[in-house]
Amino acid sequence: MQQAESPPHPAPAPAPRRPDDTLVVGLIPLLEPYFRAGAVRDLMPDPLREAMETHGLTARHGAVLPQLLAAGPLSVGEIARRLHVSLPTASELVGGLHRAGVVERTEDPANRRRVLVSLAEAYRAPLETFMVRRGGPLLRALATLDPAERAGFVAGLTAWAHEVQND
Repeated sequence: MQQAESPPHPAPAPAPRRPDDTLVVGLIPLLEPYFRAGAVRDLMPDPLREAMETHGLTARHGAVLPQLLAAGPLSVGEIARRLHVSLPTASELVGGLHRAGVVERTEDPANRRRVLVSLAEAYRAPLETFMVRRGGPLLRALATLDPAERAGFVAGLTAWAHEVQND
């Protein structure tokens, strides 16, 4: 006797539609040029672009770097949590970055069994330059907002990121 497959999890009920829902969702495709690989690559300082291309590193590898820049040394587990990826995936990403010399791994002085990952000093300035270039459109848009609007935008963006990561 075959077991019946369990039904798929139902999608959460959509929130009531608001008049501007279509407008908001329609803005998303307009951001697509911001995420094009070529556009991102063109903004990278030469040392960072060369390391990424020479070692076959992808955007997934690149997603680790801003985390290290913003938060300082992180464990592989912390990187996995921040990026919402599995521990093996985070370890693989860190391994590729380490082989390329972009990150360093050191023993955590507080817990010798734990390894901390940090940005290699030679890549700190190029990554900071890249982040400023990459974040330019967003930061210019935020500069046009008053503090309450900015706080609302950041809250909305944070909520959206949370929903996407938990979907």
